[in-house]
Amino acid sequence: MTQILHDANEKTEHPSARARWAILGVVLAADVLDLLDGTITNIAAPTIAHDLGGGTALIQWLGASYALALGVLLVLGGRLGDRYGRRRLFLTGLAGFTAASLACGLAPTPGTLVAARLVQGAFGALVIPQGFGILGATWPRDQIGKAYSLFGPVMGLSAVGGPVLAGFIVDADLAGLGWRPMFLINLALGGAALLAAARLLPHDTGDRGTTVDIPGSALLGATMLALLSGLIEGSAHGWNAVPVLLLLAGLALFAAFCHRQRTAPSPLIRPSLLHNRGFTSGLLLGIVFFAAVAGLLYVVSLFLQQGLGRSPASAALALTPLSAGIVIASIACYRLIARLGRRLVLIGFLVTLAGTVHLLALVTVSGTDTGGWALVPPLLVIGLGMGACFGSLYDVTIGDIAPEEAGSAGGSLGAVQQLANAVGAAAVTTVYFHTGGDGARPAGVSLTVVAAVTLLCCPLVRLLPLKAPDQHHQ
Repeated sequence: MTQILHDANEKTEHPSARARWAILGVVLAADVLDLLDGTITNIAAPTIAHDLGGGTALIQWLGASYALALGVLLVLGGRLGDRYGRRRLFLTGLAGFTAASLACGLAPTPGTLVAARLVQGAFGALVIPQGFGILGATWPRDQIGKAYSLFGPVMGLSAVGGPVLAGFIVDADLAGLGWRPMFLINLALGGAALLAAARLLPHDTGDRGTTVDIPGSALLGATMLALLSGLIEGSAHGWNAVPVLLLLAGLALFAAFCHRQRTAPSPLIRPSLLHNRGFTSGLLLGIVFFAAVAGLLYVVSLFLQQGLGRSPASAALALTPLSAGIVIASIACYRLIARLGRRLVLIGFLVTLAGTVHLLALVTVSGTDTGGWALVPPLLVIGLGMGACFGSLYDVTIGDIAPEEAGSAGGSLGAVQQLANAVGAAAVTTVYFHTGGDGARPAGVSLTVVAAVTLLCCPLVRLLPLKAPDQHHQ
């Protein structure tokens, strides 16, 4: 996230230090809400599917729908903020996100829940891009590094807290509501953040001359929806003509999106970025790696609950070594990226691969008799590898781009990560559900796929720029 720094060039009178920290708190709160809701269904999905019906398709759609809407609309949300004002879009997005959370918590059927998750992700895409622009306009450039340094630890702790919170809420069965309070709690959290934002965020008018590529966003959304529908339909109901046609439609729509990118006056991704080999390589590498690890996280959660018979809370606690590893490595590697550059990305890939292979060996040998303590070392190693990659991969990716392209590059990379999360969770869980046997066999096959994809990523690191931009890690 540190790459989206350069809106600080705006000529503006900065608020007091106390007001700046309060604004930072509001932006962080919105990002925490987004990350919590992006991860809570990793643990709760089997319970929700058991309660509402919907089977394996609902399990796959719960996480994919949110990430799909967020990823498709993230860049568009940033452009809308530039056009109509960041404060207005931030407040609109936060209010819509909170209302959609209520709809999630009250959803009576699988279809209404997935629809509400799509709306939740769409409004999240209005909120998230505004935060960095707001901070850039309110913090002096020589101090903004202090603000951005908090994002890694806070987001890491949120990644830990989301699944754990969901697990305990589901097990607690508050007022007999089961999983629903994990969405309904956003009424209090989102409402408080909305009131604080309305009071604290500075007014801005936006620039009505900013162009917004609605057709491009629509094509990208239709592409991803068709591809995900094909993957999920195939794994849930068999690979008949319907999922195959959906996948083919997705490929055709993607071709139309690429054509739109070449011909639109203001495309979602700047053409100059796609002509940069280092950036394009990082973009593609990010798609592959983040898809793999998103699928890995979902599969581990399913194995813990369906293979080992753990409760949601117990499964969430079992995943804390992985989340702790992400936090530890994210903090430790923040300074290392300036010295190691793309070598740190390779180290992260190799460590993730080592942890995945260790976990695969454990599942293969012990199966459904795998003990809880035996999972700690491989999950911790996987988390350390992921933490070393998450920030460094994208920091290195923008190593060769021009400063004026940093905002567009950052938005594109953030959108790609969300789309990769959606596709990866759907693709790897498709392998999981399509593989017969007890919980150990599908987990083993899925982990083999993740390990193979991660191994494939390692030699491609040499296509990245050597280093990240110097100013990101001073």
